[in-house]
Amino acid sequence: MQSKDSVGAFILGSSIVLGLALLGYFLADAAISVKQYERSVVVKGLAEREQQANVVIWPIQFSQAANDVQELYQVIEKNTEKIQAFLLINGIQSDEISATSPVITDKLAQQYGSAGKTEFRYTGVQTVTVYSEQIDTVRSVMTQMSSLGKQGIVLTGANYQAQIEYIFTGLNDIKPAMIEEATRNARAVAEKFAADSDSILGKIKRASQGQFSISDRDKNNPHIKKIRVVSTIEYYLSD
Repeated sequence: MQSKDSVGAFILGSSIVLGLALLGYFLADAAISVKQYERSVVVKGLAEREQQANVVIWPIQFSQAANDVQELYQVIEKNTEKIQAFLLINGIQSDEISATSPVITDKLAQQYGSAGKTEFRYTGVQTVTVYSEQIDTVRSVMTQMSSLGKQGIVLTGANYQAQIEYIFTGLNDIKPAMIEEATRNARAVAEKFAADSDSILGKIKRASQGQFSISDRDKNNPHIKKIRVVSTIEYYLSD
């Protein structure tokens, strides 16, 4: 009886030992597989395009001075009409032109008791704005602005409010193609890395599209925009 119990115990013990050995083997193999599966490479893909702006905002600002405020308003009104006529004659549409109320400054009220005396008590600044999609037409008119100066209109352009702005509004139309290009470029980089490291490139582990940026191509051509996007993609690698 004891002999049978001993044999049974031996078989049970051997089975446990063998089972543990097999379990350890499979766990080790699984760990190696998981570790290999976690190998990855992170790459970036760039896509760039140049597009012409499709909207221009052109503030035309002028100043006028006088000692009589009523006279000042009258001169500003006449000069505004001259600018609007100039724009219409040169191909700008009436619905693309708008004018704000003039900003009048009383220099006497700003002296705060100073004994200084100015030649003109009142100064006024008026802005006529062109908002147009006719980029080429507007840029052509800009080159003829000297004719307004010859009519006695003092144009100003040194302040921020009078800066010309070019806008590109067609980003949504080119987004899909640019994302595809950036992804394709990223994969090309990843494939080169995999080949150099004797690895096989797998599926995408994670991806980040990145932000689109729109900037002037250069300071001399602000109407030409550079659109840029960088996608970051992580791929699995295997042997």
